[in-house]
Amino acid sequence: MTQTTTERPAGRASGAVVPVLAFAGIVVAVMQTLLVPVIKDLPQLLDTAPSNATWVLTSTLLSGAVATPIMGRLGDLYGKRRMLILSLAVMVVGALVSALTSDLLLMITGRTLQGFAMGAIPLGIGLMRDMLPREKLGSAMALMSSSIGVGGGLALPAAALVAQHSDWHSLYYGAAGLGLLAIALTLLVVPESPMRAEGTFDLPGAIGLSAGLVLFLLPITKGSDWGWASGTTLGLFAASAVVLALWGVMELRVKAPLVDLRTTARPAVLFTNLASIMVGVSFYVVSLVLPQLLQLPKSTGYGLGQSMVVAGLLVAPLGLTMMFTAPVYARLSAKYGPKVTLILGLLIIAIGYGAGLGLMSAAWQSLVISVLLGAGIGLAYSSLPALIVGAVPASETGAANGLNTLMRSIGTSVSSAVIGMVLANTANNVGGVEIPTMHGFRLSFLIATGAVAVGLLLALFLPGRRPSNKPQLRASSEEDAALERAEQALRGFRGRVLGPDGSPVARAKVTLIDRRGRQAGATLSAEDGSYALTVPERGSYVVAARATGHGPLASSATHAGDERPVDLDLSLPGETVSA
Repeated sequence: MTQTTTERPAGRASGAVVPVLAFAGIVVAVMQTLLVPVIKDLPQLLDTAPSNATWVLTSTLLSGAVATPIMGRLGDLYGKRRMLILSLAVMVVGALVSALTSDLLLMITGRTLQGFAMGAIPLGIGLMRDMLPREKLGSAMALMSSSIGVGGGLALPAAALVAQHSDWHSLYYGAAGLGLLAIALTLLVVPESPMRAEGTFDLPGAIGLSAGLVLFLLPITKGSDWGWASGTTLGLFAASAVVLALWGVMELRVKAPLVDLRTTARPAVLFTNLASIMVGVSFYVVSLVLPQLLQLPKSTGYGLGQSMVVAGLLVAPLGLTMMFTAPVYARLSAKYGPKVTLILGLLIIAIGYGAGLGLMSAAWQSLVISVLLGAGIGLAYSSLPALIVGAVPASETGAANGLNTLMRSIGTSVSSAVIGMVLANTANNVGGVEIPTMHGFRLSFLIATGAVAVGLLLALFLPGRRPSNKPQLRASSEEDAALERAEQALRGFRGRVLGPDGSPVARAKVTLIDRRGRQAGATLSAEDGSYALTVPERGSYVVAARATGHGPLASSATHAGDERPVDLDLSLPGETVSA
């Protein structure tokens, strides 16, 4: 296994870190809904056929799906802040390319580059885990996870206003400006995480996963145009199954895989990811249905006759409610655990869609639906990273959350395809124009309710909190949080890193390696040389230490997996090696 060096550890994270990372997530999410107000005009604006114009949206989806797990793994290996800035920079370049052209191919190129920024969400969550004290982590991750919906919801009215009163290319100039601001704030406020995974980047794994995802998502997004039973659609689905199966076999044989499938197969991770797909499906349905219902003319008998901007404003509370739900989630999760908050969120989503079946006759009713669904989706989205972070080692946070974000993207992709097909098949042809019907809208809400029901069933299989005979410590202050972390450290190895003369070695990297040769944990020694590592399960481990000016050291030890700590001091040799 290749050893990696650590950069200077991040100091105490400032209070601005969380809002800056959340802002970066919102900026990235804006890319998803940026073109919603001008979707119907894209063929005319780009002087192309409608089937070709859809690639402007499809390209962003595909590149985002591919980039999300890859950027998460690169962040674990080479620095999450570094990869976050790179993601935002690629997005800015893509936005400028799109802003300067009306050529279809160049527009698709720019939109593809914009999709790479989706990796910023799991990278931000990983940075928060590495830097924030325990009592602040829950609400921070909730806000970062919800930023996908917040950005999408807030972008709708803003983009509609710009598209209605200015040249549509201004949308991209605005996105580029927001991206540059996010980069500047990240450079000024967010320190780099000292946590690093061991090993090298799995390039064959990245190529295999990218190919499998493209082969899977392409027929989902284009199936309505090609025909769901066409040879092209079915052939791509079959090819995707073969490629992903071969990729899975290869990943199980690699020492440092792009995605640790053994970790992914743990019940806590597996059922969280499957539930994430269902949450993604439910989130996107309301984004597709309400804006169309609000903008249809009243002459249809059910349309609400609102302008593009007013429709965006009525749907915007969906994102605002998600943002304000983050602190509520933190309190509920601290008391009951993220599994309970996920179930609660899914129940509220089900109530929102159920109520929505009868609340489609007035504009104010859309506001009620948006608030209800925003609260439920906010709780559900906030719970997902906490469930993932609690089930994987710290060194795999970026990759694991990247995979979870990918699952949500797959959910929204499936939702877009299915709801688009439903609305198209139930539409009425009026003067050569396809008009969605109320039957189609209600059927879409029923599909969302069904997805939520499946999500609830999956959430019930998630492991709950382990019972404890000891009173639980509540992290109501930083002092309590420090005590809680100290208590957790008793369930692993602890000791000091010492030099050849017995003096403490500060900022030495101490790594826990399991019997399969995989990193199970890592930390940096304190100023007095002390360290503590929690073990995920009982078994044999190697505890390795490395510091500038000293040779590396590895000691084998066994932990019984109970509450008793194993004391293990590490005495580094004195020869000088490259750090």
